[in-house]
Parts: sequence; C-alpha cells; structure tokens
Amino acid sequence: MAISDWPADERPREKLLQRGAGALSDAELLAIFLRTGVRGKSAVDLSRELLAEHGGLSALMSASQQQFCASKGLGDAKFVQLQAVMEMSRRYLSEALQRDEVFASAQATRQFLVGRLRGEQREVFAVLYLDNQHRLIAYEPLFYGTIDGAAVYPREIARRALEMHAAALIIAHNHPSGVAEPSDADVRITRRIREALALLDIRLLDHCVVAGPEVVSLAERGLI
Repeated sequence: MAISDWPADERPREKLLQRGAGALSDAELLAIFLRTGVRGKSAVDLSRELLAEHGGLSALMSASQQQFCASKGLGDAKFVQLQAVMEMSRRYLSEALQRDEVFASAQATRQFLVGRLRGEQREVFAVLYLDNQHRLIAYEPLFYGTIDGAAVYPREIARRALEMHAAALIIAHNHPSGVAEPSDADVRITRRIREALALLDIRLLDHCVVAGPEVVSLAERGLI
C-alpha cells in the first residue's frame, strides 16, 4: 500500500506537522528524507530495510559514499543531500555555541562534538576554544592518529589557545573502537594539558570522549 493511502495521522509528513519531528521513528524520518520508495516498497518500508542493512541511523549517516550508494534506493544525489543536511546541522550547533555560554548549552555541545567526530575511522583530537564568557571562538582538530591513539602535545594546545585569545578550552577526541570509556592514558594527558594551560591562566573545562552517539565527560567523572 502506498503511503498516500495510509490514514492521514500515520503518514510521516502529516505526523511530523501534527506532532513534531520527535514523534517520528528513525524509519519515518529517513522516509521523509528519501521521499520515495522503490517498486513494491513504500519509502517507510525501504527505510526500515536500509536501517537494518546498515545497523541503524547513526551507521547509515556515517557511511562512506561507496557504502551509502551501494544500497538499493540510494545514490550519489542522496549522499550529497545527506552531507548537506548534516553540515547544516553542524553549522547551526556551532552558531548556537558562539551565541550562548557553552555550559548552558551542554546538550548542544555534545551534539556538536558527535556531529564532528562520529564516524571518524582514526582517532581525532580536537579543541573548542572559548572566550571569557565561555562562548565558542573556534573548533579545531589538532592531532590525528591511528585507531590505536593519537600523539597529543600540550605545548601545541597552549600555543594555539594563546593565538586564539582563548580564556578556556574544552578538549575532545573520539574512540573509533565504539567504546566511550576513558582510558588511563586519556586521564593522564588531560592532567598534563590542564597543568600546561594553568601556567597561562587558561582553564580546561572538560575533556569529552566521543564514541558513536555516546559522549563521556571527564569533568562529570571528577577526573579533571
């Protein structure tokens, strides 16, 4: 049965307009993005198959162009559209962090970091530079490593913080393994960075570890 033949309150578009995007399932949201299904399958049916094939929405959105376009019903045009949607989301969150005090927008901060670091196949160490009101000055990936780790230099972080005229920092890195639990090495480097910044009267507010959609805060763990 075509979606147009469904009861109005069950159609994804009408459901979103009536109840908001939060009321929709992952498959329904993806169906709106796809717009159409394939022969014998509605957009919702196709969306369910794609989510099962890729292992969920997060994995689908993080798929490479080759992986994405290999799925039935997808192609280069859809991949480009998806990348544009995700980049708009990242820019929206970045503007929110530039406008508002970061800790007052903790959820936006986490979403921003997930958007930037989720799906990276190697470890990426990044810095959020903040002004004296804890608003975002800039986001910058600084160090890159293999899946086993990244070489991180506190002196370079301190130098860039001075160049950015930052009053405080939040540092973040991803765990490509998919496990967000901080390692002993993560705790040690956090303390070294905090000590280097303290000499310059720059505060280290947090160190966030990102693995997929999960974010672990070392500050919340009392490890800073």
